[in-house]
Amino acid sequence: MRITRHTVIITSILLLAAGVFAQQKTAVNSQTAKNMLLGKHMFSLQWISWDYFGKATVTEKEGMFYLEGEQKARDSEDYLSIEGVITEVNRYDFKFNGKIVTSVSHNNNGEPCVREGDMTFKITGKRKYWRLQEMDSPCEGIVDYVDIFFRK
Repeated sequence: MRITRHTVIITSILLLAAGVFAQQKTAVNSQTAKNMLLGKHMFSLQWISWDYFGKATVTEKEGMFYLEGEQKARDSEDYLSIEGVITEVNRYDFKFNGKIVTSVSHNNNGEPCVREGDMTFKITGKRKYWRLQEMDSPCEGIVDYVDIFFRK
């Protein structure tokens, strides 16, 4: 078989496609954490409320975990939303790939702030929630506490 530039390009494309589609299931490294994560949770951003929560839901379909949720303020247009997939579940953290949008009237000139890509939520100390570890806002110099609480 003669290797041509065309063969190398086709082979590279096929290998790249195989890598992209290989991650079709969430890697579960802790059954306990999986059991804690699946289901409905309270969901919050501190700028919206410390005592009025939204909801986030983790579902499983064909081995892949999906996370979606929203928190809306009671008396304004402020909101937090999340949507994407959980790529890995560990005892004290999980890896998320997707989109988180925060919109708070007194932050970022009231414009929505979007985070996209790979992120990590982690349990620290005796806290009863996973907190987004990429806390620094990509839109301005503030810290956002995006929390997903354990089910009761």
